[in-house]
Amino acid sequence: MGRLSSSPTIQTLALMSVVTLLYWTLEAVVSFFALSAAPLFALGPTFPATPWTLVTSVYTHAGPAHFVGNAVTLLFVGLLLERSTTTARYHTFFLVTGILAGLTQVMLSDSSVVGASGAIFALIGYVVTANPISEVAFSRLRLTRGVQLVVFALLALLVTALTGAPGVALAAHFAGFLLGLVAGRLHVLEPSSPRSERSRTEEYRV
Repeated sequence: MGRLSSSPTIQTLALMSVVTLLYWTLEAVVSFFALSAAPLFALGPTFPATPWTLVTSVYTHAGPAHFVGNAVTLLFVGLLLERSTTTARYHTFFLVTGILAGLTQVMLSDSSVVGASGAIFALIGYVVTANPISEVAFSRLRLTRGVQLVVFALLALLVTALTGAPGVALAAHFAGFLLGLVAGRLHVLEPSSPRSERSRTEEYRV
């Protein structure tokens, strides 16, 4: 139990559960008065007036299917990735990429958004480029940073297209996955040491 409670993935899942249940409960209550709790949790065009929604929107989910889908993916990817980072880095990465993905969706679609999919896509993107196989491939291809970024953008577009469905925040998926690909290439989640930082910088300058 202690090991599970110290897992940043389990902690994130617990936070998602609490915030989402709170949203569902409030939504059920205020609906009797023809009101909605969504503006208190969802990130929308008016977020400067409700700045806390930058955070709540990442952990809030619209319905059971939305929650379960993201929870299962988070468990699969998060438990794999958390072994190579610290709890603080994990939570910071999850929240920051989730916020940036949400802002991308709001700015491009002028609509409100909830859900952790942007952050989860960032975790997936990180795994794609930070693994040993990708490291070997990049070292052999010796692509410039500009070319790598173009490749990442094209890959993010492909993944976004494959996950397209009505009501899906495609811009958030794209932004999250792209952020994850770049972050994985830079190994931002790895506990840093002078030697590792120097080697990664030299490698990325190829």
